[in-house]
Formats: sequence, C-alpha cells, structure tokens
Amino acid sequence: MDSSSVRSRSLLERAYVAVVGGDVTEPDDDPTRTKLLDAAFDQFCRMGIQRSSMEEVARRAGLSRITIYRKFTTKDDLVEQVILREFRRYFLQFLADISSAETAAERVVFGFVSSLRSILDNPLIGGLIETEPSLLAGSIGADDGRMLVAVRQFVAEQLRTEQRAGNIATELDTELTAEVMVRISNSFLTVPSQLIDVHDDDQLAAIARQYLVPMLEPHLS
Repeated sequence: MDSSSVRSRSLLERAYVAVVGGDVTEPDDDPTRTKLLDAAFDQFCRMGIQRSSMEEVARRAGLSRITIYRKFTTKDDLVEQVILREFRRYFLQFLADISSAETAAERVVFGFVSSLRSILDNPLIGGLIETEPSLLAGSIGADDGRMLVAVRQFVAEQLRTEQRAGNIATELDTELTAEVMVRISNSFLTVPSQLIDVHDDDQLAAIARQYLVPMLEPHLS
C-alpha cells in the first residue's frame, strides 16, 4: 500500500490496521522519538494542544528545538502521532480486557466497559472530547463517519471470531450488530446522560448485559 493511501486514512483507521492487520508504519524503536511523544502527551494533557508549542515539548523532553523538528516536521505531525499512539493503545487495551472473559456474552460486556473506560480515562483523548471536540474530530476524520467505521470494523471482526469458534450463531449479521453496538457506545461518549454514570463500571456492565448481549441472538424472519 502506498504512503498516500495510508495517510488518507483517519488516525483511528490507521491504529486499527496497525493492531489488527499488522500494518505498523510508525517506528517504535527510536528512543528519541518515544521521548518526544511522551513529553508531548504530558504537555498536551497539562496545557491543551492549541496552547502548546513545539519548543515547549522539546524543553519538557530535555531536547533541542532542532531535534524535535528532525523527528516531526510540523506541530500537526506531532499531534497526529501522539493521538495515533493513544488509539493504538485503545485497541490493544480492548483486546487485553476481553481476554479474561470465558463466554461471548462476557466479552461483549467487558468490551463495552473497556471501550468507554479507555477513552474517558485517557487524559488526552477524554480531555479533547470535553474541551476541544472539533480538533479531535478533524484529527481522526470523525466528521465524515470514518471514526465509527473503523471501530465498527474492529468490533465486527471480534464477532466473526466468535462465529468461527462456534460461540454465536452464524446467521448473526456481524456488521449490523457491530454498527449498533458502536453507535450506542459513541452516544455515551459524546452525549451526557442524566440516567447513567459513565464512570461507574457496574452500571455500564448492567447496560451491556441488558441491551447489548441480546444482540448476539439473530432475529430471523
């Protein structure tokens, strides 16, 4: 795949491909680059992205202005790489959280709680949702629906894995089921609820058991 095609994806799509498809294009073995990404994450969490400069990130990392511009051509490039790394961690955390579940139903519950917790508890992504949502949307392509598509593909693949293992019915429409599940999760992230405390894992798990787990049963006409 050529570089222009990769760059046209949203960051969430690229993170999905990196974790699920093994198409990891961002180097992880450069200690200077990692140090700058860590410093940028800390700086952005403390001051916000718009109020942070490349020079401030370099100082926080204990490196020179020349060094940061050698690794990241522009601030937009740096912001992109920081957010991309967090989304990759999001997918990896999801897989880790569901790995201890013993049934498909439990994996749906654990996955729902994990997906909300990983975003809301992330000081950068959660902060952007609250304070700079337009910046986050522009960075990940969320304004044209690609964010939802990337997560739907990820969830649909988990459901197909369950089908191949014989854990859920082969008649289940995995794409449609994943679409509904992701839209429900997204609503809790973007629209405040007066009934559900999204920071209460027990409440989230109860919602998943009552409304998401029954989706695993196909409704045949």
